[in-house]
Amino acid sequence: MTPIYFILTSTFMLSLTLGTLNRSHFLSALICLEGMLLSLFISIALWSVMMNSSTWSLSPMILLTFSACEASSGLALLVAATRTHGSDQLKNLNLLQC
Repeated sequence: MTPIYFILTSTFMLSLTLGTLNRSHFLSALICLEGMLLSLFISIALWSVMMNSSTWSLSPMILLTFSACEASSGLALLVAATRTHGSDQLKNLNLLQC
């Protein structure tokens, strides 16, 4: 395994681990999700360059588009939750309590 692939795999696994273990704030969960998506973007971009394939060259841009949409909807949810509940702590966000 080359060092680049090791770093990208480690970044993805670290974001996944921190996202599952540190679930106190909604913002930290969004940052971990963005870290996972960015490491996937870089991995797919490197893979398409290494394969020298023109058919897979569009897939990193599609993933980056979905990542931007996810970030904007996540920030909108963060603002809405902070306005209604007063904080972004996940223990205060109970969907059954509407």
